[in-house]
Amino acid sequence: MSELILVGDRVLIEPEDDEQLTESGILLPASVAEKDRIRRGRVVKTGPGYLMANPEFSDEPWRKPNDAVRFLPLQAQPGDLAYFIRKEAIEMKYESKTFLIVQHSAIVVLLRPESKDVLQRIQGLLE
Repeated sequence: MSELILVGDRVLIEPEDDEQLTESGILLPASVAEKDRIRRGRVVKTGPGYLMANPEFSDEPWRKPNDAVRFLPLQAQPGDLAYFIRKEAIEMKYESKTFLIVQHSAIVVLLRPESKDVLQRIQGLLE
């Protein structure tokens, strides 16, 4: 998956099953869960961030060369559990797996795992 390059503020998410278990123990099918506005999934990869002008850029020949632009990094990191707005997600298939591409602004909550197990699983996907 290392050859997959995300552009700008996009986040690649592996969606979790849409089937939900209610507090009373009833399993709701995916068709019922589709009516929810929020969906969740694991962040697999992120883009470089928000594009912004580099205030240190100068085209003066005597100054050290700098890039004209730089990126403001995203909060989302691989391994995070992301809750995002369902209608903002774009579904894509890559290597027979389904992934979602979401703009960072569509993510409403991030849960960062404490354990390294989740991060190792995500790293396994990237290889």
